[in-house]
Amino acid sequence: MAKNNEENNKMTREEAGQKGGEKTSQEHGKEFYEEIGQKGGENSGNGSGSQQSGSNQSENTMSRSEAGQKGGETTSEEHGKEFYEEIGQKGGETTKEEHDKDFYQDIGQKGGKNSGNGSDNNSDSNNRR
Repeated sequence: MAKNNEENNKMTREEAGQKGGEKTSQEHGKEFYEEIGQKGGENSGNGSGSQQSGSNQSENTMSRSEAGQKGGETTSEEHGKEFYEEIGQKGGETTKEEHDKDFYQDIGQKGGKNSGNGSDNNSDSNNRR
């Protein structure tokens, strides 16, 4: 699909978004994003002093957690399983490009320690299969 777009001198929405994001990042820098993030937090209704929490909030406000849940559900409904598979694949490819073998060995050991089987390696669980 991208190849076809190159032949027609057209970009996909994804390519255009990537290009625009990179340009904005180059033009504005880290401080710009910190500033707009701060403003967003202040305007969310959950910043310090902007509204009281608990039963004093109006019925139309929701917590950040509730908003995140609602947004996640909407994204899931609009995009479906394939969307998550695609972004997971892209994330995995990016991680693979940015990290070496030692990184994967390290996270593999951490995963084994946190697996809940009580041992630092998975040899016991492999014998039970």
